[in-house]
Amino acid sequence: MKNYILLAIIAVLLSCSSCNDLLDKEPLDKISSGIFWMSKTDFEMALTANYGMLQENDIFGARYANWDVLTDNGYGQHNSFNSKDIVSGNINPTTGGYISDLYNYSYKAIARANIFLTELKNYEGNDLSENEKKAAEAEVTFLRAFHYFNLYLHYGDVPLVLEPLSLENQVQAKVDAAQIYDQVIKDLDFAIANLNAVPYFENSGHATKSTARAFKARVLINEAYGDTGVPNTTILAEVKQLCLQVMGEYSLSPNFEDVFQDKGQQGNTEIIFSVNFLAPDDLPSRGVDLIYGDWISVSPLQNLVDAFECADGLPWGTSPLTNTDDPFENRDPRLAKTIFVDYPDWGNGNIHSPTNSRPTGYGLMKFLEPDNTPYGYSTLSQQNTVILRLGEVLLMYAEAQNEIEGPDATVYQAINDIRARVNMPALTEGLNKDEMREKIRHERRIEMAFEGLRFFDLKRWHIAGEVLNSVTDGILTYHWEDKFYHWPLPQEEIDKSQGVLIQNSDY
Repeated sequence: MKNYILLAIIAVLLSCSSCNDLLDKEPLDKISSGIFWMSKTDFEMALTANYGMLQENDIFGARYANWDVLTDNGYGQHNSFNSKDIVSGNINPTTGGYISDLYNYSYKAIARANIFLTELKNYEGNDLSENEKKAAEAEVTFLRAFHYFNLYLHYGDVPLVLEPLSLENQVQAKVDAAQIYDQVIKDLDFAIANLNAVPYFENSGHATKSTARAFKARVLINEAYGDTGVPNTTILAEVKQLCLQVMGEYSLSPNFEDVFQDKGQQGNTEIIFSVNFLAPDDLPSRGVDLIYGDWISVSPLQNLVDAFECADGLPWGTSPLTNTDDPFENRDPRLAKTIFVDYPDWGNGNIHSPTNSRPTGYGLMKFLEPDNTPYGYSTLSQQNTVILRLGEVLLMYAEAQNEIEGPDATVYQAINDIRARVNMPALTEGLNKDEMREKIRHERRIEMAFEGLRFFDLKRWHIAGEVLNSVTDGILTYHWEDKFYHWPLPQEEIDKSQGVLIQNSDY
């Protein structure tokens, strides 16, 4: 069982490089930085604390699916991370929510990583072999790349900090976004060269070479569309090669739902990276089952429900299998595995009646655990949040290869393997590149629904305005402007910088 008190102490140590103890006396109930970083065990605990940052504030933890309420996929009735303001176009330096939380969280995580890397470099103990030091360095460097990529994606020009800060240099100016991107690639390349070569599912929750490769593919496929949405096939060729390397190490989970439910995640050969939780230490008020199954924090929209095909592979409403009296009948099985109507029903009387309203009539089924009903504050919800999986890698491969060569047999194979997993028919033969592009984008929306990627997909394809300003079933009125491709820096950070940190020009 995780010791959160100890990790909290370690987190404090990772937030400052030195502490002065009153009268040189060591507090009996706290760990001083003067006696930490003294052994292999200290570094192991600090490494765990770096991974623990992924749970903080739920941005990439239990509320990861909330990213989809910024899109045409869902509605967030509880306004988590000020999603309503963002959807409505009320985006400015004081909006808060995602605008400030992601920025502050990322730099807190980066600071923790930088302290770890500095202490590791300076460590002279003989209980850590050079191979162990290099592996630990690679893991934390991968995590730093993860955080910097999110800053790059959302804000563009931001400060680049690669060492622990002091009072003298704590205020940092922005650098060009290209420098942030270059650092992300540099860190990922170092991670790929030095991480453990076994698959993630054999490495006890630690990032591996394939984790870094899959994430680099995600970074590059976003970069490939630049500022115009026109794909750069040179960059996509690297995406393709990275995907091929990863595809050789993983296999699709036989059951779609096993990827997301606790009982199916242990040793799952599809999962490439995840944010891991363990009951009872995960606070019940932040548990996935409570958040989505009872609070209905994410409400799928009707247009997403309608986007799921019928079981024959034809669109709902066009297919002869369409049943307007029971819209979930004869549908792509992923519909019922992703979305519930009114309340989650696992069959044989195993249901849960949510205490919160269902503003769209739908709730999120994908991440719920059937054995945890009834969902409440006492529910021990320990489903891991999957950040990278083979399903996404197959879709990235198909997208890259289609743009490079067109819809060859390998593109069909990648998509059809995903569809075959849920007994959906193969794609129609003879599609051209444009037709296959639309099929891939549709498949990505369905397969990856509420996995936190739709918002970024709309942005990288440069169709965010076209799609979001056309939403008519979103409860709110959607408003997108092109300047929203980058968010403003939080005003509080501008104010604290005393003129050093300059706001993004559009704000």
